[in-house]
Amino acid sequence: MRIAPQPGPQEQFLSSPADIVFYGGAAGGGKTYGLLLEPLRHIQNPEFGAVIFRRTSPQIRNEGALWDESEKLYPYVGAKARESVLEWDFPGGAGVKFAHMQYEKDKYDWQGSQIPLIGFDEITHFTRSQFFYMLSRNRSTCGVRPYIRGTCNPDADSWVAEFIEWWIDQDTGYPIMARAGVIRWFIVLNDTVIWGDSREELLAKYARPDLAADAPEQPRPKSFTFIPSTVYDNKALLAADPGYLANLQALPTVERERLLGGNWKIRAAAGLYFRREQVQIIDVAPAGLNWVRYWDLAATEKLDSNDPDWTVSVKMARDPMGVLYISHVVRMREGPHEVRKALVNTASADGVGTRIGIPQDPGQAGKDQAADLVALLSGYDARTRPETGDKIVRFGPFSAQAQAGNVRVVRGPWNDAFFTALENFPEGHDDDADASAGAYDMVINEKQSMPFGSLGGS
Repeated sequence: MRIAPQPGPQEQFLSSPADIVFYGGAAGGGKTYGLLLEPLRHIQNPEFGAVIFRRTSPQIRNEGALWDESEKLYPYVGAKARESVLEWDFPGGAGVKFAHMQYEKDKYDWQGSQIPLIGFDEITHFTRSQFFYMLSRNRSTCGVRPYIRGTCNPDADSWVAEFIEWWIDQDTGYPIMARAGVIRWFIVLNDTVIWGDSREELLAKYARPDLAADAPEQPRPKSFTFIPSTVYDNKALLAADPGYLANLQALPTVERERLLGGNWKIRAAAGLYFRREQVQIIDVAPAGLNWVRYWDLAATEKLDSNDPDWTVSVKMARDPMGVLYISHVVRMREGPHEVRKALVNTASADGVGTRIGIPQDPGQAGKDQAADLVALLSGYDARTRPETGDKIVRFGPFSAQAQAGNVRVVRGPWNDAFFTALENFPEGHDDDADASAGAYDMVINEKQSMPFGSLGGS
């Protein structure tokens, strides 16, 4: 097996002389593999050690993550695994350890450490203070100049976005390719990062003439560069898994811009997840579809002085070609009694063939409420469905289908209000988006949902 970086950004990442290099900025660019290659240049040095961090321990062990990928690489150079402690020992005496830093205070577990090479897989997952604290642990007595390497996907709200802004077009959010790999220098004074085009420039401006050159208080510039990559740079991945590119292309707009295009400025905003012109209005849905209806529940009556959430339910089905159909939407702002009546009346109108999803909030109160509503719908195939995770993430799969033109909506008086609510997501009320996401999840993952109690239907 020949172990070498792919030509292009991965090779550039592994050959940069900068003290600190951040690499990636899109999904599938070969970031983790590049990070795992980096320590191999030093494995004959018995005093050398590297630590590569992920934010949480499961992220190290996940399928296709650090440990999984290292098992496909390190044994070829004779390394022995100590999986219980997530370490590799190389024949020449060097070692590579994987570790997590889930909580802010975990950085202090590394007090007194001297780590010649520190790696951060997905540096945007770490806090600014964690990164700069570990910079102080980046020391070496083994003859290897201490250095740091990090990988990343775009995150407009992370500290990394500001840190690398010189390398990013601030109007478009895309990397400035002419600056890829260009090295700049920085110092940190009073917690502020100050940049210069050279080490000499920073020392000329900020060195203290009243102190000796080696005084601890003297600024010590560090060199840094950012090297962008995308899935198109990873020829090996595209050859081994041609469908991965299609998966990225099928993402909703925001995630597609981030993970495929490498956009560092894109944020969730109204109109980016749904637009009414993306769906086709039809007069009637095809016959023979298996319908589901998902409820997003609220129970506060609309008064002149309040702006409560909506109770929304979406009735959805999918045909054998994968096209989604929405035939009816209920939207109401009423108290608990009227909401319960609406559940029963809507179930009666839909018939026993329509499966019903009831959200179950975390905690005992959520379980009790869900059980009560399922009992209310005795005789129908009503099922509870726990709701966890970020609302934008949950809406993403349905959003991607709409953007791909795979959604048909039956004409009705509710169309305009429903479309307006989805177009405003994630701003404003999110009830229509939650109901749509829940219905879509039922349509494609019904085998994963469990019936609650003894109910009619299948």
